[in-house]
Amino acid sequence: MITFSNVSLIYPQSVSTVLENLDLEIQEGEFVLVIGPTGSGKSSLLRLINGLVPHHTGGILAGAITVDGISTQNMKPGGFAQLVGIVGQNPLNGFVADKVEEELAFGMEAHNVPPETMRKRIEEVLDLMSLTPLRNRSIDTLSGGEQQRVAIASALVMHPKVLVLDEPTSALDPIAAEEVLSILQRLVHDLGLTVIVAEHKLERVIQFADRVLHIVGDGQTRIGTPREIFADSAIAPPIVHLARALKLPEVGLTVRDMRRMTENLRNTLPEPKANPAAEKLPLIVEAQSLSFSYGENEVLKDFTIHIQEGEIVAIMGRNGAGKSTALRAIVGAAEIKIGSIKVLNQDPSKLQGIDRRRNVGYIPQEPSDLLYGQSVEQECTNADNDNQVTKGNTFALLQTLVPGVSIHAHPRDLSEGQRLALALSIVLSAKPKLLVLDEPTRGLDYSAKSALIKSLSDCTVLLATHDVELVAEVATRTIFIADGEIVADGPTIDVLLSSPAFAPQVAKVMSPGPWLTVSSVIKSLEGSA
Repeated sequence: MITFSNVSLIYPQSVSTVLENLDLEIQEGEFVLVIGPTGSGKSSLLRLINGLVPHHTGGILAGAITVDGISTQNMKPGGFAQLVGIVGQNPLNGFVADKVEEELAFGMEAHNVPPETMRKRIEEVLDLMSLTPLRNRSIDTLSGGEQQRVAIASALVMHPKVLVLDEPTSALDPIAAEEVLSILQRLVHDLGLTVIVAEHKLERVIQFADRVLHIVGDGQTRIGTPREIFADSAIAPPIVHLARALKLPEVGLTVRDMRRMTENLRNTLPEPKANPAAEKLPLIVEAQSLSFSYGENEVLKDFTIHIQEGEIVAIMGRNGAGKSTALRAIVGAAEIKIGSIKVLNQDPSKLQGIDRRRNVGYIPQEPSDLLYGQSVEQECTNADNDNQVTKGNTFALLQTLVPGVSIHAHPRDLSEGQRLALALSIVLSAKPKLLVLDEPTRGLDYSAKSALIKSLSDCTVLLATHDVELVAEVATRTIFIADGEIVADGPTIDVLLSSPAFAPQVAKVMSPGPWLTVSSVIKSLEGSA
């Protein structure tokens, strides 16, 4: 179905190739997972499949790529619209209509699909992606995860032979992510759809992949089965790292496999000691009885939250539950008519300039909203000046999160993860007393996430995320919300262990024991030695 023959790709002004002499054949009905560090070229590889690279993005391409026997060099991307469906990292960049149903119809209208066929396909895909309640909603009122499902539906409605997805689960809650991936697997097996997915949250997708393409860096790649690649890959999900830490004879790729291999260990491992009760510290956030609506849609209902100094609090819940609205209200970006908010005993909406940057750092779900410079260097220099820190401080933070970003690159030319890291560096360089993050790991690999976790150790943090592995590693307290109401609030270990859908991989493997992370299991082992 897809053939790469001796393909090499390099961008102008780049010091290394993205791909070098890649030979790859993807069969019809195959599910291929693409992995690699942030900024390694995963998105570029996906865009090669329908000719977006180099036709629209530039770059020097050598070798030949064919899809269903058609050369991507001889046909422009528009010619592949009905053959290759592509869903980018940022769904908003691909929408052309205002409402959900209009967006689903747009591509078919452009290709003169008969109205009766259009209607049937729209109904099918609305049911398939659980979007029927949203069909008449304006796209800009949807949550990030809901927008991602609409983007996938817009691609599926064209009935492509190949579906290319760039981080399709990054903004989805665990339940929605599993639903989407299960749908894709069913289409692969039942209809012979060829699926290529680039993803950082490997714990979600590894079990569905037939083969893995690992972009190592400097143009080098590895291709093999999941078991072959993850036997020694530094990029791996938590259960693979658990298998290595326990020195198991082979890596387990599913929770079921790992439970079978660790049965004896679970029965003998002593439970960790309970942490002593935390002392009472000054309140950083006091939000009392908040209510907020978009028109007739009530998003927050009697929402009350208090955060002490030094806490790292995670807000979790299904897509559209009200997480982003809660964060925007707390930082003063959403006007609240019912309830009250104080951050460091001040009204956050009144904070301005350097006072705001040093008191409240906020990364929205769309980090590009914070970027306005013409280069990474300009963004970092502006941040150093605005935040009144030593020259080079912001860029040093960026290099800690995602090494190798060129100081001369334009922010628009960065990958989604690199843009997020740049926005994080700009905000973190001010050392705010309260850091508020909305989906802070979209586009970040495991290494970048580890660096982010270290950078949060000295902050009071409030974050909204679907990344249960991040929450397990960093959050001292977790809040679940549903339909704008708090339904659970307590220590992270208690809240996550009580929710099978939102439990991290290690918790599922070690259940019913109280472990969330690989490090917590190893500490218990060391304590029993």
